[in-house]
Amino acid sequence: MPDTNGSLPTAGLLVIKDNRLLLAYSRNKQAWYLPGGKIDNGETALESIHREIREELNLQLKPDLLQYYCHITALAYGEERLMMEQECYLYELLDQKIVLGSEIAAVQYFDRETYLQEPAQVEGVLKAFDKLEADQLLH
Repeated sequence: MPDTNGSLPTAGLLVIKDNRLLLAYSRNKQAWYLPGGKIDNGETALESIHREIREELNLQLKPDLLQYYCHITALAYGEERLMMEQECYLYELLDQKIVLGSEIAAVQYFDRETYLQEPAQVEGVLKAFDKLEADQLLH
């Protein structure tokens, strides 16, 4: 739920493999997003990322492989004034298997060029690409 100043607190997961970023296709918004979602009232960003990834990808995140990375502020997709405030966590997936939850139609790894060919782009995802490229985590 958005707070009173027009911002939406969220948590997102950054999984990189073969120089590509894992994105999840939301059935509701019809766009590719970082896996994760809204932080519920009384919940920390860390608690939220664990819950959201269990719901969306049926993954139990391993705490020793999860690392806080950055904060992204971006216009929430499909909104005119609502700003998404996203806490982003890096995660190494290793051999864990993704099983899609009901909200997610697909997951796929993208480089920026492939993502830009999609019919819709999410500003927060583009900012994640910017930061990961600036920090040389994606090339």
